[in-house]
Amino acid sequence: MSLVELSRHMHAVEAEIIRGRLEAAGVGTVCFDSGVNIVEGAGLALPARVMVLAEDVAEAKAILAEDVSL
Repeated sequence: MSLVELSRHMHAVEAEIIRGRLEAAGVGTVCFDSGVNIVEGAGLALPARVMVLAEDVAEAKAILAEDVSL
């Protein structure tokens, strides 16, 4: 079981919203670097990353494709 990067975000809040959406749909998700990313402008150097298990990537992308607001 390995984690893969699903997406990167300049703002940690965006990554956390996506994590919440995927968790609500039953897809285990972790945000990397969201705590470091809270400083204004830090997203350029160290974006917040949404990580999922490799076997969940297709399902996660399908869930997010349904949410056109994301």
